[in-house]
Amino acid sequence: MSQETQERLFVKGNEAISRGALAANCRCYFGYPITPQNDIPEFMSKALPAAGGEFVQAESEVASANMILGAAACGIRAMTSSSSPGMSLMQEAISYMAGSELPAVFVNMNRGGPGLGDIGPSQGDYFQTVKGGGHGDYNLLTLAPASCQEAYDAVIEAFDLAFKYRNPVMILGDAILGNMQEPLLPWTPDHIDPNEAADWGLTGAKDRERRLHKSLYLRDGELAGQNRKLQEKFASMQVEVKAEVFEAEDADLIVVAYGSIGRIVKSAVRKLRKEGHKVGLVRPITLFPYPTDLLRDLAKQGKHFLTCEHNTGQMVEDVRLAVRGYADSEFFGHMPGELPVPDDYEQPILDALRRQS
Repeated sequence: MSQETQERLFVKGNEAISRGALAANCRCYFGYPITPQNDIPEFMSKALPAAGGEFVQAESEVASANMILGAAACGIRAMTSSSSPGMSLMQEAISYMAGSELPAVFVNMNRGGPGLGDIGPSQGDYFQTVKGGGHGDYNLLTLAPASCQEAYDAVIEAFDLAFKYRNPVMILGDAILGNMQEPLLPWTPDHIDPNEAADWGLTGAKDRERRLHKSLYLRDGELAGQNRKLQEKFASMQVEVKAEVFEAEDADLIVVAYGSIGRIVKSAVRKLRKEGHKVGLVRPITLFPYPTDLLRDLAKQGKHFLTCEHNTGQMVEDVRLAVRGYADSEFFGHMPGELPVPDDYEQPILDALRRQS
């Protein structure tokens, strides 16, 4: 893919996401303020109108999600962002969009919970995001970046995936990703098709048959047919699997962690490798589709597993499902409300190595 590279910047993760959305030709943003993602609507409120788009601060997260539905039905590249309690309020509209096969990008800068929790980082929204937090059977393509550059890149990819599959896509971050500052090398994709919604977008029916987007199927057998179609589409998304594999070839223990925790754990793994410990890392970058085959292949090689998360144990269920029949996975989690550092993971990793020896 050719691209135009721009001048290097030093930005927060929230700004990287905003800039990525603009580069991806996002033309509508609807949102409601909630910490720790407020930098995104603040940035978009200035930059999007200047780029020829529309910014609306909605009256609620419910309203913003339904505005996104309307823009998506018209084939417009649209995005919203929120944090955990706000994402809960959006679930009905997201389910409607998945059922109606409408593309859009949602950004969740996960905060501590349950309830209002705090404004610090957490990974407590994994189940809600990856398992489909609304009603019915559906999945969201889910990307979990671990750096400002990955966040920028992920938003561009998210818009492409949303329109490729006509399905909502979630960027799952947290307060660490949103507020860290790092160098960013922006780039502009040259592959965006201006007619990507020409066959289905609601743009007025003059000189053509009218189009209809819906998620209500009342005729006998109609809903079953739509669900079969959706499940076939979700299964086809397996080709989009991405994961970082670090020092896994000779490792006895594979640590599995995603997002900011994956990055923090990688520092601990790197230090332990220098001390001679055979430990590696798998960092899923797509949470749906999940790198099941990758983990299963490692399990077949006799590897052992430790899942690390910033919650009480959610992704570990998918790790255990992936390796079942060949291995199991231990779990180490930080409680939401704590801020992990690399040193926190060294002893749990060493303990897991010792138990498996």
